[in-house]
Amino acid sequence: MIDIKWIRNDPERVKENIRKKFQDEKLPLVDEVCDLDRQFRDAKAQGDTLRSQRKMISKQIGALMGLGKKDEAEAVKAQVQGIGEQLEAIEKKEAKLTERIREIMLVIPNFIDDSVPIGRNDMENVEVERFGEPAVPDFSVPYHVEIMESLHGIDIDAARDTSGNGFYYLCGDIARLHSSILAYVRDFMIEKGFTYYIPPFMIRSNVVTGVMSFAEMEGMMYKIEGEDLYLIGTSEHSMIGKFIDQILPESELPKTLTSYSPCFRKEVGAHGIEERGVYRIHQFEKQEMVVICKPEESMAWFEKMYHYTVEFFRSLDIPVRTLECCSGDLADLKVKSIDVEAWSPHQQKYFEVGSCSNLGDAQARRLGIRVKAQDGTKYFAHTLNNTVVAPPRMLIAFLENNLNEDGSIRIPTPLQRYMFTDVIRVD
Repeated sequence: MIDIKWIRNDPERVKENIRKKFQDEKLPLVDEVCDLDRQFRDAKAQGDTLRSQRKMISKQIGALMGLGKKDEAEAVKAQVQGIGEQLEAIEKKEAKLTERIREIMLVIPNFIDDSVPIGRNDMENVEVERFGEPAVPDFSVPYHVEIMESLHGIDIDAARDTSGNGFYYLCGDIARLHSSILAYVRDFMIEKGFTYYIPPFMIRSNVVTGVMSFAEMEGMMYKIEGEDLYLIGTSEHSMIGKFIDQILPESELPKTLTSYSPCFRKEVGAHGIEERGVYRIHQFEKQEMVVICKPEESMAWFEKMYHYTVEFFRSLDIPVRTLECCSGDLADLKVKSIDVEAWSPHQQKYFEVGSCSNLGDAQARRLGIRVKAQDGTKYFAHTLNNTVVAPPRMLIAFLENNLNEDGSIRIPTPLQRYMFTDVIRVD
């Protein structure tokens, strides 16, 4: 959510940003907010004037009663009552205007950074850099589920019977590998100076609307029936929500947090759920990183954060590339975003395994997360989030890139202390 002052002072800049995101249907909302804001400020001025009048006139009542001028006092009381009725009507109008203004402000997109490439959708995202050499071995690399099944590590059919499409059982060495990767990434991020968290897996609606757009919420979140609670789609939701309505001392910034959680997603939309595969599913686990910092530091943190993901994947011998998200592919709250994609020898192409986003002060403004400077002034913090690793997509990349010709799986050195072996063998 942007500062309404931008719409008051420079509505054309707001409209130009909307055009860059190819959301022209939202252009009329800027003019509507301008009009509603003028009405609100007029109503507030009227209300302030009436409150001042009521306060001044009310003082006369006691004085008149003290002089025995009861009839005059009653007349003044009636005048005060009349002002009160006018004020009540104005306050109702203010509340109605405030509600509508907030509704619109929540769907007007955040300002994108000047460095963001302009494009309509993810087909126009721009490759930034490659790390490691993408290779295709001399032998055939099977589909990832076939690799897991050859190691007796997955049961999708049983999960479909218990839960439907988009779920799976992991077992044996594949389940151990999954847990080992999460243990390794936990320690990896702690060594980078991040504080480890396991957050609540359910959050209230005011946190949901604070951390994401309505469009994302509708397509992602599962609501708990009869409760004001939603299952999280990523631990970022809980971690940013942790600071709702707080004023943070500037000396405590940056807050650098890394969090583990299961994630639950509807996955409504064009991509859908895979019948046989674990790339797009309803339930998975993830290690996230979250930074809350001063505005002038957020872009430097953005660079650091996605490079941590690159470093982690490269430590496990997985080639990756970074992809800059174009304007039309950015969610409304995001200022800038870079996806990390891993190489798939089976598909012979890269696929997304994580995303790093700078949200500026959009989430902080929605959630009331402010910073108190040493001079006493207050301002909204900047928030950033980044996927460090999200099994099972990591499992797909790991298994394909570490597959041996005999079907066994090589375990890179950093993971061996968690797996207690250097290879997973086919029985």
